[in-house]
Amino acid sequence: MHHIYLVEDEPHLHRVLAAYLEQEGWRVTVFSTGSEAQARVRDKPSLWILDVMLPGVDGFELIRQIKACDDAVPVIFISARDQDLDRVLGLEMGSDDYLAKPFLPRELVIRTRKLLERCYGVAKPSDGASVSIGPYAILLRERTVLEGTDRIELTSKEFDLLCHLVKHVGHAFSRDDLLNHVWGTEYFGSDRVVDDLVRRVRKKLPHVPIETLYGFGYRLVEL
Repeated sequence: MHHIYLVEDEPHLHRVLAAYLEQEGWRVTVFSTGSEAQARVRDKPSLWILDVMLPGVDGFELIRQIKACDDAVPVIFISARDQDLDRVLGLEMGSDDYLAKPFLPRELVIRTRKLLERCYGVAKPSDGASVSIGPYAILLRERTVLEGTDRIELTSKEFDLLCHLVKHVGHAFSRDDLLNHVWGTEYFGSDRVVDDLVRRVRKKLPHVPIETLYGFGYRLVEL
């Protein structure tokens, strides 16, 4: 499991960002001041996310000390100040990416994932991993779907259908395939119950791209 150090002095923002990052299955340690983070620069997290403007010690001083201890550790800068100036200074000091405030938490998640994959390779998810699709985090073991910090209530069959499609992105399933997977091979009845189930999942999760294959069935396409 990757361990991320997040340094952000705005309480609401760091709670939201930490929640989004943790939904990906990453461990997150939050520091509210530069001084708190400074005491931990010799640690070995997988990645640092640094706000530039911090009380005590600012992000530029922090990255200088972090890189002095471990030049290879990836760093993402976030800032509400002059974008071009901070981006250039950050890159010169060794940051790997930069986000200007305000930004969407999902954008930070995507950039973090790509940077971790670039630095450490792609980790294969375990049965309890969080699978992300669009704005949703699907917690397989907990059988839970989150949008941000909000839980989306799904029935057991709705969740079974969603997980089956998510695990086989791009694969075309006939109605009979989905009927057998969700209801079991001993189910007797119309395959139109599949259409109703898909309709309900689409209504609850409108950003999940389930494509209709007319006269055949359905498939989940990549975003």
